[in-house]
Formats: sequence, C-alpha cells, structure tokens
Amino acid sequence: MSEITPNPAPNQAPVPSPKPAAKPAEMSRGDFLWAGWGMLAAFFAASAAAGARFMFPNVIYEPSQKFNAGQASSYDLGVSTKWLNEQRVWIVRTPSGFYAMWARCTHLGCTPNWWGDQNRFKCPCHGSNYTLDGDVIAGPAPMPLWRAKVELAPTGDLIVDKAVLENKPGKREDAPYFASYAAA
Repeated sequence: MSEITPNPAPNQAPVPSPKPAAKPAEMSRGDFLWAGWGMLAAFFAASAAAGARFMFPNVIYEPSQKFNAGQASSYDLGVSTKWLNEQRVWIVRTPSGFYAMWARCTHLGCTPNWWGDQNRFKCPCHGSNYTLDGDVIAGPAPMPLWRAKVELAPTGDLIVDKAVLENKPGKREDAPYFASYAAA
C-alpha cells in the first residue's frame, strides 16, 4: 500500500516551528543591591512623609467653652435654667454672689432636671439627686456636680468658662468658682 501525501496548497506559507520558551533573565548581584537600596530609600521616604503628616494633625475645632451669660443684675435669687439647653449650665444666684454648675450627672453624664418645689436636681436616667450646692444626696452618682469658673466682667456681665471645673467642697465655694456680687 502506498501512502498518499496531500499536496500543499499552492499559495500557503510553511508553518514555522514553535520557538523554545525564553529563559527568564536572572537578576545579577548588582541589580539585587540596587533594588535593596531602592526599597530602603522608599521606606525612609514613607517614614519622613508620615513624620511630616504628624506635624499637621487633624484638629477638631470645637466652640469655645467660655461664654457670656449676660448681665448679673438680670438674674433673680435661685437657679436659672436660661442656659441649660444652649450651654448645659445652670446659673445659681445666692444672696452673696453667683456660681455656675455644669448640668451633667457625675454617674453616666445625663442631664439632670431642676425641681424648684423640692429644691434639688434629679437625674432622670438613674435617679441621682443633688442639693442646690451640687452635693449627692441619693442615687448612684459617685461625686458632686461640677462647678464651672465664673467671673464678673467690669461691664457687669457674667462670664462662664466650662473648661475650668471643680467639685470639691471647700474649693468650689471660692473664686474662680464663685463670683461675689452685691446688688446695687
């Protein structure tokens, strides 16, 4: 039997045989050292960038804790809740002067309410009770209410600074947590 060989097409180019796969280039010792130095330089550049970023922190600009509570002569004796919603502060006027209390329960931070008929502050969250001076008389609160710094400006205005606080008896009754005032 004879084998039949097909005739190649007249205008067809011969198919080239596949080339062997190229061998990956090996890294020379010099290239390896340059790559190492490049990575070290990148590390130091990233560290320097992080250090520079540290010098410009994200700052949360909060409103000032100091505010003008108005004319001292406009306050009657007792507790004023005028600034409770806006500044979370009670202004208390006594016969001899003023003090400002931060309306924040020392137990978990709820806002107590003033009950004038009972002459006490009561926290609605867990039942802490405070006297007019801010001392704890009932409930889980661990310490008295905080008093804020208060001063009488030359114009007759009360200036309250909630950034300066005190709640220890003996200290809180004196300046800067108490502003003496004699009505004219």
